[in-house]
Amino acid sequence: MKRLLIAVAILVICPLVLTSCAGGGPAGVTPDMTMPGMPPPQIEMPPVAPPAAPPMPEEAYKESGAGVLPSTAEERMIVRNGDISLVVEDVTDARDEISQLAVRLGGWVVSSQISGEEEEMRGWISIRVPDETFDQAFAELRGLAVRVTSESTSTTDITEEYIDLQSRLKNAEATESQYLALLEKAEEIEDILRIYEVLSWQRYEIEQIKGRIQYLERTSAMSLISIDLKPVATAAPLVRPGWSAREVAKSAVRGLTAFGQGLGTMAIGAAIFSPIWGTILGVLYWRRRRKRKKA
Repeated sequence: MKRLLIAVAILVICPLVLTSCAGGGPAGVTPDMTMPGMPPPQIEMPPVAPPAAPPMPEEAYKESGAGVLPSTAEERMIVRNGDISLVVEDVTDARDEISQLAVRLGGWVVSSQISGEEEEMRGWISIRVPDETFDQAFAELRGLAVRVTSESTSTTDITEEYIDLQSRLKNAEATESQYLALLEKAEEIEDILRIYEVLSWQRYEIEQIKGRIQYLERTSAMSLISIDLKPVATAAPLVRPGWSAREVAKSAVRGLTAFGQGLGTMAIGAAIFSPIWGTILGVLYWRRRRKRKKA
């Protein structure tokens, strides 16, 4: 009886042991496929495909502040520009003083131009100053003028674009990290080259986004002011600058000579064509005289 129970136990336990051993082996390989002294068969790796950029989880998206516009004016990114027209005593001196003003406030001269002479001189200069000194710059510009003929300011809110770029940058960097992780696991040369190609384009996109973000930061930090300069209006001179009696006389002589040349040209042409128009006039005179005799 004992021998019978032992035999039944062996028959029940052996299949369980074999099943557990088979479950612990590599996937897709059964125990009867391996032989002692033979290496296990190689498992073919599926081709590496570039994964799509994973969407940011909603909780992490909200916590990062991406896509959420600031609620207060101090947190928003504002670009301020201004235009002002000044009447000054001396255009050149005013241009130099404005250049010094821009440097003193921590800015620089973008461009400047002066044209004309004396009372006809006109000037134009464009400067950038820190945004916090924008109002101070306008006040000092008014102090340089005899009078202000026009003045205007404008603002542009770039907060939404700036936050959108930051979100795009985070997603692009996350995608780049995934490709780098794939690159470490890739073994085939073809897969490595494909990942490198995608990584190069991803890095190009990241650099473009970073460049745009830096441009918006610099633009919002430095305001642009354009200044038009005009001299004080004075009585017009009795003699226009550059007028000369000698040149006027020469011009009159040239006109008279041209008129004489025209008359001479007409006389020479009439003499050359005299046989033609003389014959026509003679025929007309003869016919008219004949009609008179008949009458």
